[in-house]
Parts: sequence; structure tokens; C-alpha cells
Amino acid sequence: MGKAIQNEDYLFKKIYDYVLHQIERKEWKEHDKLPSVRQLASEMKVHRLTVLKAYQLLKQHDKVYVKDKAGYFVQSNVTNNLEYLHQNNPIVSAYVQKNHLSEIHQPSVSYHFSQALIDPNLLPNHYFSDYVKKVFDLYPKVLATYSTVQGDLELRETLAQYFINQYKTHLGADDVFITSGSQQAIHLIAQAFIKPRDVVLFERPSYSAAIDIFRAQGAQIVTVDIHPEGYDLEQVEYYIKQYKPRLFYLNPTFHNPTGYTISIEQRKKLVELAEQYRFLLIEDDAYHDIYFDQAPPPPIYTYDSAGTVIYIRSFCKYISPGLRIAAVICPSSLRNALLTVKSLADNGSPLLNQKIFLHYFSSLRLQQHLEKIRIALHIRKEIMEEELAVTGWRWTSPKGGLNLWVELPDKLPPELLLAKSIEQSISFVPGQICDPLKQLSSWIRLSYSYANEKQLREGVKRLVAVAQSLSK
Repeated sequence: MGKAIQNEDYLFKKIYDYVLHQIERKEWKEHDKLPSVRQLASEMKVHRLTVLKAYQLLKQHDKVYVKDKAGYFVQSNVTNNLEYLHQNNPIVSAYVQKNHLSEIHQPSVSYHFSQALIDPNLLPNHYFSDYVKKVFDLYPKVLATYSTVQGDLELRETLAQYFINQYKTHLGADDVFITSGSQQAIHLIAQAFIKPRDVVLFERPSYSAAIDIFRAQGAQIVTVDIHPEGYDLEQVEYYIKQYKPRLFYLNPTFHNPTGYTISIEQRKKLVELAEQYRFLLIEDDAYHDIYFDQAPPPPIYTYDSAGTVIYIRSFCKYISPGLRIAAVICPSSLRNALLTVKSLADNGSPLLNQKIFLHYFSSLRLQQHLEKIRIALHIRKEIMEEELAVTGWRWTSPKGGLNLWVELPDKLPPELLLAKSIEQSISFVPGQICDPLKQLSSWIRLSYSYANEKQLREGVKRLVAVAQSLSK
């Protein structure tokens, strides 16, 4: 009996993978009719119920759709019928057809509210020339060799000591490895630990690049709503029991895009759930030092005693995006798998970047820089909120991070606002891009960090004017 069930499961997966492969290779294009259940069962020499089960799961995953009494058809990537808006508009085209955040950033605009990056004029550009000279004096052969795959030992020792001092955790240099930014770390984790159809829990909304990365790996994404007060932990536990996820990707500190921060109590409970149900927590922490009033709670990994948390700490945003430095703290039982994937990706992040970062990170200038940047970003957040106050739009004011997560009135479609904003040289991120389910159609993400104060005030005034003209 057990063998029969196992064989049936194998055949079902075989049908699912075959159909998905045909769709992804464009052998079957958008709106093409799939073979009937009877026909495919005959061709693949399986029972009709096996094909039906595969078709139903493909429908659940939005790969196919059903027409009453007509059969199954390939789902379109187009999420609405606003084609007249985006025939010559790459930003709106990306939003409607692909929802890739990278394409939102491509067109040139004057008022960047889509970029969750810090204004380059706030970064310590002039100081870096000093550190570059220092690095070449100290390491004259730095360009003549590779870093190790795990990362420069001197940098890993420094970062391990930093985490020990900050959070009183027990770490050594071997517990840390260096990646070329947090996005590479997410990609390595997906490649190392996710197989097609593995279930991955995701916050809703979430970081769009992470959504794309796990989707590309074939993960089945199950969403957990995030609120200003955190998660519904009963919902989280229910999903864990029902779906048995491989991991939960989360961004609990100044969350992107909402700005919400999860409480200490919820952080501890998530670790307990991960230990109890044996899944991984992937903690992406890109904004930890960008707070306005008080420091956020310690990272989730600091409550982990059973090796259930992989912690990604990015320093790119507020030091130097061009250096692309992130640190990953990973249980020893998982590290070799990640290092193997990293060795295949680039054989180690650039050594020069690591040495430049090391000497700036260890300096007093960094702390002075952080204090100034927090003040500057707090002011910019308040400018954006002041200019938006006349709209009646709704948001929860964040205590840190780079973004406002704004709810528009029902009568103001974000895709139309985006199209008209582009004409006024304004960009922002539509909420659907941040939604694994592609359904948050009344929300937008506005980043207050990239434009300077003058641009910020002018740009938001223009955005409000566009919205008011559409409302009329």
C-alpha cells in the first residue's frame, strides 16, 4: 500500500513538472489550451485523477486557469488590462507584466521614491579615499590575490567581536561568512536549501527581490500577514503545522516595505516554533542601525540556541552600497552547504572591498557618520509625512528604515497613479510588487531616503498634485 502511494506521488510530480516545464519554455504560451485530462493521461500512461490533481495544483499556483466546460489554459503574466498605459512605458510595463523591482529603477526620473537607497551625498565618500590609500599601504598585494570563499579572516574576526560586544552572543570568526550584499546571501540560501515545491513562509508584503529569488528556485510561497504589532502567531503556527515549511524568510526590524518592527516576545516565540517544528528562520536585517528614537530589539538569532536561524546583516545601505558587503551568521551544520554554493558563484567576495570596509568599520568616523545619517533620514521622513498630510492617505509612521508603506483610497488605482507620475518624472513602488500574492493593489512604497530635502518636498508636492488631478 505504501509503495502504491509513493508511486502515485511520483507520477503526480512528474505530470506537474512536465506541464510547468512546457509553460516555462514557452512551448505552451499564455492562454493556450492545455491537453485535456483524458488526453494527457493517455499520453503519459497515468490515471486521469493523477493528471487532474496536477492541473489543480498548477491552478492553485496561478500557472493555469479554468474556463467552464472548456478546460485548462496557461495563465497570463499580465495582471490587469491596462495595456494602453504601458505600451511605451517601461516602468508601468514592469509593474503589470513582470513586477520586477529592478525594472522599476531603470528609467531616469528626477524624483526617486522607488529607490530604498540613501542619498549618496549623505555617505562618507571623501573619507573612503583615505581608507583606500591605507589599504594599499597595508596590503600592497591586495589586488594580486583572492579572498577565501568564507571571507577575509581579519574582517570576520572584527565582525564576530562586534556582534559579541553588541549582543553578548558567543561567536567566532568561523561562525561568520561574507557575501557580496544581502541579496547574494538570500540567493545562496535559496540555492542551498530549496528544491522545487518546497514550502517557504513569507511575510506579506515582503522584499520583492527575495520573492523573485525563491520563486525562481521553484518554492511554493505561503504568506503570513505582518501588522504594526507583528504577526498573528496562531496563524503562523497553523501554517507551520499544515504546510511543514522548509524555512520562513522574514525581515523583522524596520521591515521592508512597511517599516514595522517585531517585539522581543514575538522574536522569542518564533525561535521556539522553529525549534519545535524543525524549520529555518532566515532573518534579513538590512536596516538595523537606521533608527530614529531608540535602538530596535536584538536580532532573532540572539535568542537561538538550537541552530535554527541564519542571520543576514547588510551594511551596504548606510556605509557604501558600492562595496556590497554583508555578513551571514550561520549554524555550523549548514555552513558547508552555503560555502559550496558561494564557491560556485564567485569563489569569494572581492578582497579589496572587504579590506576597505574593514578599516572604515573599525573607525570612530563610522559612529559619527551613523549619528548624522539617522538625524538626516529622520528629517526626510518627517518632510515626506508633512507633504502627504493633506491627502488623507494612511500609513504607520516607522521608527526607522527608509520607507513609508502608504494605503491609497480605493478610487485611486496605483497603476494609473504610477503612469501619470512617470510623466512628471516621479517613481515609486506599487504594492503588488511587494506582495507574493500580487494582490495588494491599493498600497504603494515611498522611499524618503534617496532624494535630498529640496527634491523630496518638491517631488511629493508633485505626486500629491498628480493624485488630486486623478481624483477629480
